[in-house]
This record gives sequence, C-alpha cells and structure tokens, in this order.
Amino acid sequence: MPISVRSERGVAKKLVAPLRGLIRSTLKQEGRSVGEISVMLTDDATMRTLNRQWRGIDRATDVLSFGYDASSEGPVSGDLVISLDRLRVQARRYRVTEAKELARLAIHGTLHLCGLDHQRAAERKLMRRRERVAMKAAAPRA
Repeated sequence: MPISVRSERGVAKKLVAPLRGLIRSTLKQEGRSVGEISVMLTDDATMRTLNRQWRGIDRATDVLSFGYDASSEGPVSGDLVISLDRLRVQARRYRVTEAKELARLAIHGTLHLCGLDHQRAAERKLMRRRERVAMKAAAPRA
C-alpha cells in the first residue's frame, strides 16, 4: 500500500523516499505494516486551523495524526500533518538539524497512528523510548 507525501509549498523530491522509509521502519518496529498513509507538510496557520477543528486547541502544533481505524494490529492507515514552521523552530530549540527534527516528527506521528499516546506519564515514557529506538534505527537516513 502507498505512502504519499505532499506539501502546500511543493515538497522537495529528496524528502519523499526518506519519509517513506522512516514510516515503514517505525511500523516494522511496532510489528505493523503499511496500509494507506498520507503525509502533508504544511505551515502553522493550517496546523492551527486543524488543531482547533479536530482537537479544540486554538494554536499551532508540530504534528497531527489522524488514524483511519482503531485496530491495534494489521496495516496502519491514516494521515500525518507536519508543520514546517514548527519543525524549524524546534530544530533550533533542540539544536538539531531540520532533517533530524522532521524524522522525529514523522516517527512521533507514526507512533500515534499505531495507537501510542503521551497523555499520562507512563504513556509518555513508552512513547519517548519507542521514538529513541526508531530514531536510532533511522540514524543513517536522518
């Protein structure tokens, strides 16, 4: 099944293959396979609108995940929306490259599609651990 990547600003072709690889690698780590996943790279204004509409939070966020089903097994399908504006700000704040921050956000969003969350301390700890494992596995790509 496909993983599509698009951007309102026009996505650099060099990002498509690495993003697909990160998503596939993260799903494999979770024992899942790819269904249909769409990745949209956008700006803070669009993220704010989506965050307000779907979560009732009136501010931009770095990544939103919209899963197509709640199954904890089988193929994963859904939409990932990543703010390039937040990505740049966070890359500076965390003192990492924009590529590394994009990788972290793609992995984080993919883990959400797999059903992981970080509302509670135990969930946060598990999410961070899985992010680190996925980032380490992706190190040559990110």
